[in-house]
Amino acid sequence: FLFQTLLHPLCVQYPPPTRYRWSFLTQLIKKHEATAAEPLEELYETLAELLKEEESSACYKSYLLPTGESVTLCESLAMVSGGTTGLVTWDAALHLAEWAVQNPLLFTHRTILELGSGVGFTGIAICKTCRPKRYIFSDCHPCVLHQLVQNLCLNGFIPGPDSAAHTQKEAQGQEAAGTSSQIPQVMVADLDWGSVTQSQLLDLQPDVIIAADVIYDPEIISALVGLLQKLSTCRAEGKPPEVYIASTIRNPDTYLLFQAQLDKAGISWQLLPAHSSSGLLSDLQPNLTLLQLFL
Repeated sequence: FLFQTLLHPLCVQYPPPTRYRWSFLTQLIKKHEATAAEPLEELYETLAELLKEEESSACYKSYLLPTGESVTLCESLAMVSGGTTGLVTWDAALHLAEWAVQNPLLFTHRTILELGSGVGFTGIAICKTCRPKRYIFSDCHPCVLHQLVQNLCLNGFIPGPDSAAHTQKEAQGQEAAGTSSQIPQVMVADLDWGSVTQSQLLDLQPDVIIAADVIYDPEIISALVGLLQKLSTCRAEGKPPEVYIASTIRNPDTYLLFQAQLDKAGISWQLLPAHSSSGLLSDLQPNLTLLQLFL
């Protein structure tokens, strides 16, 4: 196993199953060749297929949360994979999850919409520790959405229309066992910021909107701000949702552009104070920020 020290106390990275199959198959071929028997083309064809599999560029990571819960994810080994950066967990997601764990009442018994969920770390951490009523994961890249669903299932959540029934059944079982845990209803939404309509957003009805590491490209800032404007009027009761966005400031100009676009759209904001690390990040990094927006 390969251990990473970025997370405290532990992040374990597991080799993907393909590598075990590849190792077994190569050993099998060697033993077969040692017998001087006729070569089996099926073995070599299977080995060639394994080498082509995209799974060889993935790994499994387990993150230990400050509460003692763990989150296990399948992630890409490459920062950019399949034309997207959404297949890895970034520091801003860890920062946002850590802050959420320290402020659980903001999420308890509420509907949460996460923009740009990626492989799902922040949302899964919140679902396991903050007891939201409903959690809506969202992204728009097909590969990311596929991996997100897989990671939800890997952590015991069933996304989709059947999740409500699953939630009720699990909750009843837990109540009978004398535990106060609550499994939220989980959904995965294909949400394209530039094309989503007001009527589609009305179906979501979020109380809280969160996002991590979505301010990295100047070209998507206008779409993000436009989406936030639409979300400001998407709740039936009229009260706008609360919004929290965590960022890693890689390019100060891009970050300032986002703030300027917020001001232009009439969306006020404030920088939430930094807090001491509770375990997910070994050190509080100065380029990590958390903004609260007022729609």
